[in-house]
Amino acid sequence: MDNKHYIALELDKVLDLLAAKTTSAASAEKARELIPYSDPRDVSRAIQKTADINTLSVRFGTPGLGGIRDCSQEVRRAQIGGRLSIPELLAVCWVLRVIRSVRDWRRQAEEPTSADPLFDALVPNRALEEEIDRCILNEEELQDTASAELASIRRKIKKAQLSIRERLDSIIKSPQYAQVLQEPIVTIRDGRFVVPVKAERKGELRGLVHDTSGSGATVFVEPMAVVDANNEIRILKGEEQQEIDRILLELSSQVGDMGDLILQSFSALVDLDLLFAKSRLADAMRATVPEIRSDRLLKLNKARHPLIPKDKVVPVDILLGGEFDTLVITGPNTGGKTVALKTLGLLTLMAACGMLLPCGEGSCVPVFDRVLADIGDEQSIEQSLSTFSAHITNIINILEWAGPRSLVLTDELGAGTDPVEGAALAVSILEALREKGALVAATTHYAEIKMFALTTPGVENGSCEFDVETLSPTYRLLIGVPGRSNAFAISQRLGLSDGVIRRAKELVSSENTRFEDVVSDLERTRQQLEKEQLAAASRRQQMDALKKEMEEERKRLYAQLDKEAQEAREQARTIVERVRSQTDLLLNEMEELKKQQDKESFAKNLAQLRAGYKGRVEHLRDLADPVAQRRGETYVLPRKLKSGDTVLLADLNLEGTVLSGPDSAGCYLVQAGILKSKVKEEDLRLVDTKDRKVTVNGKRRVPPSTVAVGGKSVRDARTEVDIRGMDSIDGILEVDRFLDQASLMGLGTVTIIHGKGTGVLRAAVQDHLRKVKCVKSFRPGMYGEGEAGVTVVELK
Repeated sequence: MDNKHYIALELDKVLDLLAAKTTSAASAEKARELIPYSDPRDVSRAIQKTADINTLSVRFGTPGLGGIRDCSQEVRRAQIGGRLSIPELLAVCWVLRVIRSVRDWRRQAEEPTSADPLFDALVPNRALEEEIDRCILNEEELQDTASAELASIRRKIKKAQLSIRERLDSIIKSPQYAQVLQEPIVTIRDGRFVVPVKAERKGELRGLVHDTSGSGATVFVEPMAVVDANNEIRILKGEEQQEIDRILLELSSQVGDMGDLILQSFSALVDLDLLFAKSRLADAMRATVPEIRSDRLLKLNKARHPLIPKDKVVPVDILLGGEFDTLVITGPNTGGKTVALKTLGLLTLMAACGMLLPCGEGSCVPVFDRVLADIGDEQSIEQSLSTFSAHITNIINILEWAGPRSLVLTDELGAGTDPVEGAALAVSILEALREKGALVAATTHYAEIKMFALTTPGVENGSCEFDVETLSPTYRLLIGVPGRSNAFAISQRLGLSDGVIRRAKELVSSENTRFEDVVSDLERTRQQLEKEQLAAASRRQQMDALKKEMEEERKRLYAQLDKEAQEAREQARTIVERVRSQTDLLLNEMEELKKQQDKESFAKNLAQLRAGYKGRVEHLRDLADPVAQRRGETYVLPRKLKSGDTVLLADLNLEGTVLSGPDSAGCYLVQAGILKSKVKEEDLRLVDTKDRKVTVNGKRRVPPSTVAVGGKSVRDARTEVDIRGMDSIDGILEVDRFLDQASLMGLGTVTIIHGKGTGVLRAAVQDHLRKVKCVKSFRPGMYGEGEAGVTVVELK
């Protein structure tokens, strides 16, 4: 990054930020060496890759790329037959592991992306990765299991070492050598086991001296008894090293065999790491995807300079290249002119590097062959150049390189010399740049240049807003409005005497005064219009919010209406089912009575049925209008319910037993037949266990569950029905009545006994079961259940 124009716009500092977001040295170096593209197609592809990677990262997180290092040299050495060291093989293994991890990470999303060619270039080799991992223990040694030969050699070494230690332990523990040894320990010198002996008594222990302590008081002697064993270990160590070299050479050969694929994958990995770094930087800058234009329109909405802290940066709106090709920015010092100029150039270069931009939605940038900048004080003592001379030198170079696809940025054009000549020179330079077809943005204080922008088509004024009331800049860039330097106002605020300021105003030419007054009037008018526009926008926002609130309320009411209608339909369906169930029960009772008519108890049973019939019919009428039932029925429990009480479930007209309650919601746990349910206290009626009656509205009523036929309660739940001997029509009718009753009782599984016979009745029943809504599934009976003679039905 030695392009002085890029450095003037601080692109190198942004690339340093990008490099800090990478996870490897190779990708960090590549980030710092980025050069802006000049082809719009290349820029669009680069931007799209970053945007796609950012989308994937938001959905699935960022894959682990940390710890990889450039192992290209090692791989190339392995390709020509070189042997890699253990750390080098581990580095290759880690690269292979990351390649596989990133490839697996990409498979989480099925939709294609513009970065897929990079993912496709990743070629994992699980076998080589696992082989290296199996053979290498750490950065210094191989696993014993790396080969059978290595394991055998190491076992022999350990056995020989154990033998030596046993011999040396017998020496150091022997009373014969207690006065000879400096310490009763075994140590190692030059890879051989030795014992420390007092220097003055070394002749009393036969052996080889390998080392002497720093003080000279101790010598390290290898006793003759272990010399052969130490020699054997030395030989085994040599064999071990030969086997290690062979294993490393074999692993290196495998790396070399797939070296081209590793190099290709590593290159793709570096490019992907750079894309992930761009994505992370975009998140940190709250960046968006700009539109890359083929024309020369440059539009930045709420653009923020990426090097200014978030709590201090002021977003600016910048427009250039549409109706005008030259923008002249004026305003007071420290008003933000230079920052706006740098933001314009820097964001253009960032987009050309494939980076997302810290600006609002709807921003667009063209692609330039060259971005040329003359910003800052470049006076040089070494070259005997003044500030003006340095600027003119830059302008000469810019005029030489500028063209139709160039963006030229100049700060304080024409400054540093006589104002009259400087202003004329600045206008002439702007005209020359426009003749070359370049897009130009320039800052200035000269009124002549403001007038040039006002009177020249294609040239537009811009100003950094200045709050006259507070005498401080707002750092907003206003397009289409010339700015004032506000030198008198700022000087007066800083304490310059009124007399000096008054005299200065007298010395300003009348034409300049009139021009500044016009600009001032325009500024006041603009600010007033802006306030009115903000007020109108605020009212419109309030109206939109109210409209949205009303729309949400309308949707809520319609949803509530639909819900209540659905609940009404469900309640009506429930009432119909209850009425049908009660009717079927009455019919069943009549059938039972019909079967019992020849028995002595018939008259008694008939009397009991008639006694409860009137109340049962009244209950059916109440079911058809539950609201009227609630309104017309008043019931107060004569006492608090307790466990074991017999109660009537008012809604279902079922008799049950209280198991427990009440709970925190005021509900009791009641068992009716095999059905257990929680019921509110107001839905329960206490049954007098003496005369089996319940009092409602001052009248005594017999619960239907107490009506018995033939000594058997008609509410008793049956789990099977026998239709053997019936024809298909009668059998199906009986099955329907049975299933209705079982479903009402809450039974889960029931059995239909139809017999084996010819199979006609079984087929008719099973065909009918497929159409019954309350049937979840059915199957033939199993061994011990009746086999083909029965059908077991599971109810919903």
